[in-house]
Amino acid sequence: MKHLLKMGDLTPAEVAHILDVADELKAQQKAGGTEPLLKGKSVALMFSKNSTRTRTSFEVGVYQLGGLGNYMNAATELQSGRGEPLKDTARVLGRYYDCVVWRTYRQSDLEEFAEFAGVPVINGLTDYAHPCQVLADLMTIRERRGALAGQKLCFVGDGSNMANSLIVGGLLSGMKVDCVCPHGYRPAADLLMFAHKYGSAFRLLEDPAEGVKDADVVVTAVWNTAAPGTSESESRLRDFAGFQLTSGLLKAAKPDCMVLHCLPAHRGEEISTAVFEAHADEIFTEAENRLHVQKAVLAVLLAGK
Repeated sequence: MKHLLKMGDLTPAEVAHILDVADELKAQQKAGGTEPLLKGKSVALMFSKNSTRTRTSFEVGVYQLGGLGNYMNAATELQSGRGEPLKDTARVLGRYYDCVVWRTYRQSDLEEFAEFAGVPVINGLTDYAHPCQVLADLMTIRERRGALAGQKLCFVGDGSNMANSLIVGGLLSGMKVDCVCPHGYRPAADLLMFAHKYGSAFRLLEDPAEGVKDADVVVTAVWNTAAPGTSESESRLRDFAGFQLTSGLLKAAKPDCMVLHCLPAHRGEEISTAVFEAHADEIFTEAENRLHVQKAVLAVLLAGK
């Protein structure tokens, strides 16, 4: 693994290895501290959009591993925000830092940056993919279930970055994956082509009740991403009618079904307050595991774990 730009960069063995390292590092941290695997290493934390979990978990994670993490607002603090070519920023930061984490918009920008940086680049979220979040999801499921293979995962929501990454991560891990989206909000075409290779292990559906039936894990994410009161917001509220995770909908899932949400949550839209609070321990363990799994990614990329 040279970079982590999307889940498709990983093999099944690499996914399992990252999760194994994450389990090890989490146990070490709970027991009193992590080995300083990044001693003398520096990580640029470059953010073009707002973040709570990604920024703070990477900052804390680099610190716990004994390295230096520098946060920078790419839009307001770097010359790239004033027109410097992206490849020039990449070539400069790659000479200062041992790794760059970038949270941005276009996947193509991230991939161009990685081409020129000369150091490992990690996707902190793009419009296309969110691999660090999905690795944390898989870690959480494995912690609770003991295994991933054979589990049925159902994603209900917008077929954007979370759906794209969950499809790949789930299938690489031997899970059965149902993805439930309204017709106009399907995952990326290349991801659907990838999933097609897995035959009946993957289904793209439009009926949430069909998707959650007998599910071991149901995952959702914000689907009303537009500003409140705008025409796009109103359109999304109409298009996603019936896509809220409610107690009634989840009756079709297995009785001990897990519910995960990458946060922030819009209670009353993609998930009811009752369902969110009933599964809050799972959801916030999922959020905590961002720290541990990202430490694992850094350890694999920079310390040869």
